[in-house]
Amino acid sequence: MTGWRQYRRPDDKSGGHGVGWSPIIPYSFKVPDGWQEVPVSIADLGGTEIDLRFASSKEGRLFVIVAPVRRFADIEGEAEIEMIGPPDKVISAFGPEVIGENVEGKVLSMEVAEHSGRKYYQFELEPPHVLITATAAGNRLYLFNVTGSGLQWKRHYKDLKQIADSFRVV
Repeated sequence: MTGWRQYRRPDDKSGGHGVGWSPIIPYSFKVPDGWQEVPVSIADLGGTEIDLRFASSKEGRLFVIVAPVRRFADIEGEAEIEMIGPPDKVISAFGPEVIGENVEGKVLSMEVAEHSGRKYYQFELEPPHVLITATAAGNRLYLFNVTGSGLQWKRHYKDLKQIADSFRVV
């Protein structure tokens, strides 16, 4: 098995997330060696809300969307994912943003995990093959998305799932 490394968003990294936003609370995740950060373009699907991209030509790719919570729910101050809604409401609201189409009939599984007192909603969708981990912190919704082609999914599902399960807001 190849080695793994931990990525942590630098505290001083800026993001194109508009005026008047608090700094983005750092997040972290693990990726196998060989995965590389890919520059983000505002022309990307998801535009300015994509904060980070990583990819491996062999295994797949991932991207992080950091969106204002107020776009999904009228919440002031410190947001928690449960305030936005239950998992089925959350995936219906933001899933189309991730996959570019309605998620109806595509959600294979939904789970709720808790780490250090923060809840994370985890989803598996197909087609397309994508694992989504969602949480809220500060005044933002964090969507961590891991995806791959059919062949990458078949060959590297275990690693892709491990990447998705490792996402944490610090």
